[in-house]
Amino acid sequence: MVNGCPGAANIKGAPELKIKACPQCGAEIELFTGDVSRACDACGFVAYNDAQSCVLWCRFAKECVGEELLARIKGG
Repeated sequence: MVNGCPGAANIKGAPELKIKACPQCGAEIELFTGDVSRACDACGFVAYNDAQSCVLWCRFAKECVGEELLARIKGG
């Protein structure tokens, strides 16, 4: 894994829970650091996890987060 990546600390290691307010209805949406997205239980709006953004474009993503997590994040 790559050391010193500013985004990697947000998605490596033990999953952490982040609560977001649904932009559509205001209900709480629980997103874990390994989640790419989660639908709101109240209205179905799909919220995306902001911590995943660098993994989608970084050429070192595979080395940084590992092949399994990268595939899960990219939906494959």
